[in-house]
Amino acid sequence: MKILVIEDDQEAGAYMVKAFREAGHVADHAADGLDGYAMAREGGYDVLVVDRMLPKLDGLSLIRSLREQKVDTPVLILSALGQVDDRVKGLRAGGDDYLPKPYAFSELLARVEVLARRSKGANGEPTSYQIGDLELDRLSHRVTRAGQEIVLQPREFRLLEYLMKHAGQVVTRTMLLENVWDYHFDPQTNVIDVHVSRLRAKIDKGQDVPLIQTVRGAGYMIRDGAR
Repeated sequence: MKILVIEDDQEAGAYMVKAFREAGHVADHAADGLDGYAMAREGGYDVLVVDRMLPKLDGLSLIRSLREQKVDTPVLILSALGQVDDRVKGLRAGGDDYLPKPYAFSELLARVEVLARRSKGANGEPTSYQIGDLELDRLSHRVTRAGQEIVLQPREFRLLEYLMKHAGQVVTRTMLLENVWDYHFDPQTNVIDVHVSRLRAKIDKGQDVPLIQTVRGAGYMIRDGAR
């Protein structure tokens, strides 16, 4: 999931971005309404977390402008203004959810994930993938092979999800860096190889049919080797 945090408090914004990333998601930060508006229009985000009191362009005006431009990315409004009238104004401006400050990050994360699931379901994107006897459920974050549950770390889950989404296709290192790690440069490390190796150990070890394959000189592929 790709999240944009629009928050003028640098410390609060950095905290949210760090916490979202630790939960296995991609997160960016904009420190004012104008930058947030531009990034929201161009960044392909799954959810926006928008502070209501922003410099240059306030949160409600930002949301109204996005809706006028037919940007329908789900928006969670985060604000110290938590009275009923304040929440109603936020929702009527085009927000999808409203969370008053102070908040618990666990609740913020849960609300953001719900908004993302609703949006993806509405867009017809699959909520689960299956390759052979390997199954991945995007809603419950559950992975099983031959009926046995496999526990994955958040980054491993995103890596497997991306591979399964492109099953039967070669997935290059650049594709993985950009879509799983949100890197738009080569970090000159073996981070991909390490994670693929760990994922293989959990998915393919002890199985008769290996699913994750290395395509020499190109990248990786997941497919049902029994076919």
